[in-house]
Amino acid sequence: MKAVLSKLAESKLLVLSTYLTENWRLQVKDDFFKKLAIKVHQIESQPYSCIKSKEFKGLYKYVVTKQTTFYYRVFEKQQEIEIITIFDTRQNPDKLYKDL
Repeated sequence: MKAVLSKLAESKLLVLSTYLTENWRLQVKDDFFKKLAIKVHQIESQPYSCIKSKEFKGLYKYVVTKQTTFYYRVFEKQQEIEIITIFDTRQNPDKLYKDL
């Protein structure tokens, strides 16, 4: 299967990338994106291996780092995984409900 980012996930990733660039060392940003790439590759090969979201029916959640989680859904017919949003877990959880 192939993983794709929703428009929301793309924008969240851009914001996160900017934040890491402005507030942390380049190595921190590189390490995060390496971890993210590994996690995305894992769901591409094993899409049902992550925890089903209790809050959002039909979605799976995957913790990238202690501060970052992404939510995705699987489209079996299209052989596609859509990463819906990337969420900073330090935020108010109500923001996640607004996104999804």
